[in-house]
Amino acid sequence: MTNIIRIKNAQFYAYHGALKEEQNIGGKFEIDVDAYTDFSEAAANDDLHLTTNYHEVYKFLEKIIHSHNYHLIETIAIQIANEVLEHFNGIEKIIVRVRKRSVPVGGMLDFVEAEVTKDKNE
Repeated sequence: MTNIIRIKNAQFYAYHGALKEEQNIGGKFEIDVDAYTDFSEAAANDDLHLTTNYHEVYKFLEKIIHSHNYHLIETIAIQIANEVLEHFNGIEKIIVRVRKRSVPVGGMLDFVEAEVTKDKNE
């Protein structure tokens, strides 16, 4: 059985960007994670220890987003996908979306987003 645990719109203030100004001023980054797993046994037993703890995943995201200053949201998305799959054994596939709202493009837009889909076997 495949189930999905979703973390939607986890928000962090960090100092990422291709421009020096972005790295100095910082900005808000939003992350979505779709973790494909099997939590049927955990649900049947109502036991947190038998599933992927989304609180631990959130704290792991926070650690990654603040561990390094990245130039690209694409790099952040790939880094999160790789590290979450490596750290959380119960996750077989992951989809990560990283959004940046304050984007210096010389025009108006809601946000820019990078998405990565990765299987544990890749």
